[in-house]
Amino acid sequence: MRRNGIASLLLLVTLGWTLTGCQDTKARQENDQLKARVAELEKENTDLGSKVDSLAKENSALASENERLKAAETPPKKSAKSKHHKHKRSTTSSN
Repeated sequence: MRRNGIASLLLLVTLGWTLTGCQDTKARQENDQLKARVAELEKENTDLGSKVDSLAKENSALASENERLKAAETPPKKSAKSKHHKHKRSTTSSN
C-alpha cells in the first residue's frame, strides 16, 4: 500500500507541474500581449504629446497674430450723412 501512496503522490505532483506549466505558458503569452499593447500605448502617448505641443505653439502664434491684427485695425469712419435732429414742438395752451 505504501507503494501505491507514493505512486499516487508522484502522479499528483507530475500533474500539478504540468498544469502549472500550461498556466505559466498562458500567463506568459498574455503577459507578452500586454507588454506589446503597453508599448503601443506608450508610442501613441508620445505621438499625442508631440501633437499637443505642436498645436499649443500654433495656437500661441495665432493668438499673437490676432492681437497684432487687432492693434493694426483702424477705427471705423463715421458716415458722411448729416445727422437730422427732430425738433419737438412745444404745445402751448391758451387760457
